[in-house]
Amino acid sequence: MASPSPSARARLRAGLVAAEPQALEDPRVHVSLGGLRALEGRARALSFAPRQPARSAMNGRHASRLRGRGLTFEELRAYVPGDDVRSIDWKATARMGEPFVRVTTEERDRPALIVVDQRMSMFFGSVLNMKAVTAAEAAALAAFRIRDQGDRVGGIVFGDAHLAEIRPARGRVSLDRFLSALAEANGMLAADAPNPSPMPLNRVLRAVARIAPRNHLVIVLSDFDAVDAETRLLVSTLSRRNDLVLGLVSDPFADELPKGLRLVVSDGELQAEVNTADRGAHRSLREMTRGRLAEILDWQRSLGVPVLPLTAAEETVPQMRRLMGLAPRPAAAGAR
Repeated sequence: MASPSPSARARLRAGLVAAEPQALEDPRVHVSLGGLRALEGRARALSFAPRQPARSAMNGRHASRLRGRGLTFEELRAYVPGDDVRSIDWKATARMGEPFVRVTTEERDRPALIVVDQRMSMFFGSVLNMKAVTAAEAAALAAFRIRDQGDRVGGIVFGDAHLAEIRPARGRVSLDRFLSALAEANGMLAADAPNPSPMPLNRVLRAVARIAPRNHLVIVLSDFDAVDAETRLLVSTLSRRNDLVLGLVSDPFADELPKGLRLVVSDGELQAEVNTADRGAHRSLREMTRGRLAEILDWQRSLGVPVLPLTAAEETVPQMRRLMGLAPRPAAAGAR
């Protein structure tokens, strides 16, 4: 369909002609700003606080507990009856010859940085959603809940050729900027889009370290395509200085890779055709994908970083509730 002329667009903006109805975008393929905003009500039950339900994936045997807000030292004063004995500063007590307590106050908030992968490797889904949609919806749910807890929210949204930084801040404006950047990046994904060199995840993690040097809640939602030894080192460093949560987004296609397909794989510069009818090629491709997922999941054990396994084959809200140890509930009509 030909685009309207400048004069026609001006009449449209002035309300002199009716706008043509727009084709509805499939929400399993692309998110919309309105669709992300509609998730606000369903985020209230989620929690990224230090105390997690017993069944929460962030309270598991190998997952580190979230530290939560830090404590700021206020003063050192003499002990008075009724003070909590756990607050006694034993070094000062020994030095002064009488009991002294340390007075601290909880930090007013804990800034959060939500990092969302919207590269072309995320524009894939074999059952329900594109991986990019699952990541975007999970990010919106986290952003709404963290803001409701009174913390500042910001984020990094990155594709293959662009990176948007939203510094953590209070208020609806910052949250809307994050959701808008997310919807815009997701809308750029298309099967016929140019295929630039993928943005290295390490570059993004270095940006995270710059924006969140310490005492942040950092949530990274990605398929973690193309990780290496430096990625692990960056993740380890971030986890020592912040509360780090990894959302590993995958699709069951890797485990159920059909035989007899001809796939074209590319790193942005070179490309090759892989015929899965070849048993050796089929096995190698499946082992490569499974190995990457296993490596990220192992970071939970070796680095103490909570890893939330998210699948594009299920609706986002129910699995987020399940990962947070919450009982399932009937989905609202039209909600994802």
